[in-house]
Amino acid sequence: MSIVVTGATGHLGRLVVEQLLEKVPAERITAVVRDEAKAAGLAARGVRLAVADYNRPETFDGLFAAGDKVLLISGNEFAKGRVGQHQVVIDAARAAGVALLAYTSAPGSLKAALADDHRATEKALIASGLPYSLLRNGWYHENYTENLGPVLEHDAVVAAAGEGRVSSASRADYAAAAVAVLTGEGHENTTYELGGDEAWSFAEYAAELSRQTGREIAYNAVTVEALKGILAGAGLPGPLVEIFAGVDVSIGRGELVVSTGDLSRLAGRPATPLAEAVAAALKG
Repeated sequence: MSIVVTGATGHLGRLVVEQLLEKVPAERITAVVRDEAKAAGLAARGVRLAVADYNRPETFDGLFAAGDKVLLISGNEFAKGRVGQHQVVIDAARAAGVALLAYTSAPGSLKAALADDHRATEKALIASGLPYSLLRNGWYHENYTENLGPVLEHDAVVAAAGEGRVSSASRADYAAAAVAVLTGEGHENTTYELGGDEAWSFAEYAAELSRQTGREIAYNAVTVEALKGILAGAGLPGPLVEIFAGVDVSIGRGELVVSTGDLSRLAGRPATPLAEAVAAALKG
C-alpha cells in the first residue's frame, strides 16, 4: 500500500512528498508526475514515480492499488475543465478501492468563481462513495510574497479588497496538514477548514513590508474595475483577470477568514506568520 501524491512536482506537491519522506519509508510513497525528468531528485531518494496526466484518463488505469491513500492536488489548468480532470482521478481511485482520497479544495466560505470547480469536485468525490477528506486550503502567503517585484518597484500594495482580511498560511503549513491526514488514522469522511492562525489586512501587509524594507510602502485600495485594468495591463488573460478580481471581492466580504484552528491542529504546530514569509521572500 502506497501513499500517492498527484501533481508531485508542483509547489505544494513537492512539499508534501518532502514532508512524507520525514515520516514514512520512501518506497511507500508514489509521486504522480507528468514529466519524469522533473522528479529525478525524488526518484533518487527512493520515491516511486508514476507518469500520468489529468488530460489523458488512460494514464491512470492501474495506477492506484487497493488500500492506497491518495492526495488529489487540484489542477491549475483553468481552461481545460478541472472538474473533469479531477473526475479522472476519482474514477481511477474508486475502481482500485483506495482507502482514502484527500482533495485540496477551497474554504467553504469562499463564494468567488475560483471556488466553483472545488465545490463541483467535492460533490463528485462524495458521490463516488470513496472514503474522503476535504482539505479546504485557505490562501497561501506565497500568493503575495512570491510577487513582490511590482510592490517594491512602486512602493505600493494594490488590491480591491477594501479592509478585508486574509487567514493565509505558507504552502509548507498546508503540506503538513495533508501529511497528517495521509499518515494518520480516523480522517475518513472529514472536512477541514484550513487557514493561518491570524488574519491580516492589506494595510497591515503593507506596514509589515515597510517595517522589513525600511521603505514607505502604502496600501493602495482600488476599485474592482481598476484592478481588472491593472491585471489586464500586466498581460493576464481575461479569465484569470476575472478570477483574481473575484477573489479580492471575496476578501472584502470576509470570505477568506478561516478561524477553525484546523490547520495548526493538524500540523501540530502554529501556522507560519506572515512576517516570517515576508522575511524569507525578501532574503530570497
